[in-house]
Amino acid sequence: MSRTVISLLPWASHPSPGSHPRKRGPCSALRRSLLRPPTAPREQRFIDEVVVDAYTSEERAMSWYYYLEEKLVFPFKARCVVVRSLSPLKKGEEVEVIVMAKEDDCMREIFVLIEFAGRKLGVPLSQLEVLAAKGETRDAVDDWRYWVAMGYEF
Repeated sequence: MSRTVISLLPWASHPSPGSHPRKRGPCSALRRSLLRPPTAPREQRFIDEVVVDAYTSEERAMSWYYYLEEKLVFPFKARCVVVRSLSPLKKGEEVEVIVMAKEDDCMREIFVLIEFAGRKLGVPLSQLEVLAAKGETRDAVDDWRYWVAMGYEF
């Protein structure tokens, strides 16, 4: 008897088994660094709260942007947990996150602005782990990191 597994997120792109070898990159590092294991309630929350009525990639991007904008309380302290080629942060560096990047800059990935070397700099939110924050900031950042680590896309 074979079992069919249906994802709670039908728009998620999952490569077919054996289609290509898995490379070690930012997503695999994110998977290892997640604080919480995958949970069905978390994915159901994505459907019910984050991407409800979002049918296109642009609508999903804006849904995530507004969800995070509502939940994040700035400023908050964070630590870089994964190196990214488009960011100057090194693993373990601690930063202060001061605000979300503008909507137009978050159409492919969510970016936040940090204080770095005396100036404001945009970095991917997925490379940061919250150290100290108020409100629902930690949970919201963990939600975004989970989304990215699972390979889900806008």
